[in-house]
Amino acid sequence: MGHVVFCFSLFVVLSSATFHLSQAVEYSVTNTASSTPGGARFDNQIGIQYTLQALSSASDFIWRLFQQPNQADRKNVQKVSFFIDDMDGVAYAINNEIHFSARYINGYSGDLKKEFSGVVYHEMTHIWQWNGNGEAPGWLIEGIADYVRLRGGYAPSHWVKPGGGNKWDQGYDVTAHFLDYCNGLNNGFVAQLNGKMRSGYSDHFFVDLLGKSVGQLWNDYKAKYGN
Repeated sequence: MGHVVFCFSLFVVLSSATFHLSQAVEYSVTNTASSTPGGARFDNQIGIQYTLQALSSASDFIWRLFQQPNQADRKNVQKVSFFIDDMDGVAYAINNEIHFSARYINGYSGDLKKEFSGVVYHEMTHIWQWNGNGEAPGWLIEGIADYVRLRGGYAPSHWVKPGGGNKWDQGYDVTAHFLDYCNGLNNGFVAQLNGKMRSGYSDHFFVDLLGKSVGQLWNDYKAKYGN
């Protein structure tokens, strides 16, 4: 079966609603694995329209969470391309593209749409977040992406609970819950941290924003949960 391609543009929606024509973002969805079991399951249980809506909703949520109401505050991304591919793993984002594993879709046994949306929120964060011009550490990049997924209500049950983990730089769910704690100390902390990462990165950003080193904050976090 040939590739299934669908494109969707927010140009009309945004121009009619806000008249900020420059904020238009185009999304495309391509199922390159339609002939595989996972690709067929995507078509039957998720679908292109649901994916387009998930991509759009994720972007809107991220912009609000990062406190980026204007295009000038965001990365200059005009199009995001999404692919269902016959590959191992779960998903990855690169060059304004998101690649999602059809094999993962085929093997997933829980609430497929919720899991799918959660991964979309994580990967869309990689599209929009600042990375310190390549200086930001991977643990923080992945932790922020999972923080967005957490705040979006898509945290899976197998994640560690708040207070879990051995160190702040474990990344993913451990760092996500730690960042959620930090954001509770200063509402908007993650947005401010992301903003500071537009041009570089330093662990001292935690001191700048919260008055304590990341190590001190981690110790306070662990103490809060009796760890």
